[in-house]
Amino acid sequence: MFLGIDIGTSGVKAVVLDTHGAVVGQGVAALSVQRPYPLWSEQDPEDWWKATSAAVLAIDPQVRRAVRGIGLAGQMHGATLLGADDRPLRPAILWNDGRSFAECAALEATTPEFRTLGGNIVMPGFTAPKLEWVRRHEPEIFAQVATVLLPKDYVRLRMTGEKASDMSDSAGTLWLDVGGRRWSDTFSVSSQSTTCPAASSWRRSRSVAPRSLASLLFRSAHARRGGQAAQGEQAGQAAMGRAQAKAGAV
Repeated sequence: MFLGIDIGTSGVKAVVLDTHGAVVGQGVAALSVQRPYPLWSEQDPEDWWKATSAAVLAIDPQVRRAVRGIGLAGQMHGATLLGADDRPLRPAILWNDGRSFAECAALEATTPEFRTLGGNIVMPGFTAPKLEWVRRHEPEIFAQVATVLLPKDYVRLRMTGEKASDMSDSAGTLWLDVGGRRWSDTFSVSSQSTTCPAASSWRRSRSVAPRSLASLLFRSAHARRGGQAAQGEQAGQAAMGRAQAKAGAV
C-alpha cells in the first residue's frame, strides 16, 4: 500500500493505493486562508499539520497499517520561515500572495540573473520576493530566520525530522540554478535578501520513522482506543524501522 498526501491551499487530501493503483482509502481535511490586508494570503503552518493528521486518520486504521511508502505533494512557492528551533516565526506567505510587487521590481533591477539562471521573471508568487518583503517590513522576524521551507516540505519536516525538497518545488523559489540543477551561488552573493537559508544542499530524503510519522499511520482516530493505539504505534515503529534498515542496505 502507498499513501499520497497533497497539502493544498483549500485542504489536505490523503489517498491510499494498492500495488495495482486502486484506491483503497482516502480522507480530506479543509484549510482556510487568512487575508488580513489587501493582497495578503497566509496560512498557519500548524494548520497544515493538523489537517494532514485529520485527513490521514480518516482512513481505516487497518489500511494505514499496511502502508509501506508515502509521497508528498503540495502548493508551491509558499514561504515558511523557521527559527533555529524549527518553529514557524510567522504565518506562511502563500503562492497567491501579492504584497511583494515592489520587492520584485527591486530584485529584477539588481539581479538580472533571476531570468537567466532562475528561468523566470521575478513575480510575487515566487518565494524569493516574499523573503525580501519580510526583510524590508519585518526585520525582527528576518533576523531570526534559520530555514525557509515550502509548505509540503514543512509537513515532511514534521513527519520525519528532515529538511529536504524536490527539484520541481525548488525551481519555484527563484533560488535554484535551473539549468545547473543546484542552488545558485549567484543569488546568494548578489543580494543578502535572496539567500535561502535552507539552500545549503539539495537531496532526496531518506526513509525514517520518528514518532510523528508512526503515530499518523498506526494510531486510532478515536481516543477511547488509546491502549490499542499505543500498541499499534509501537508495532508500526518497529515495522518502519525494519523497512528503513532494508532501504539503507540496498
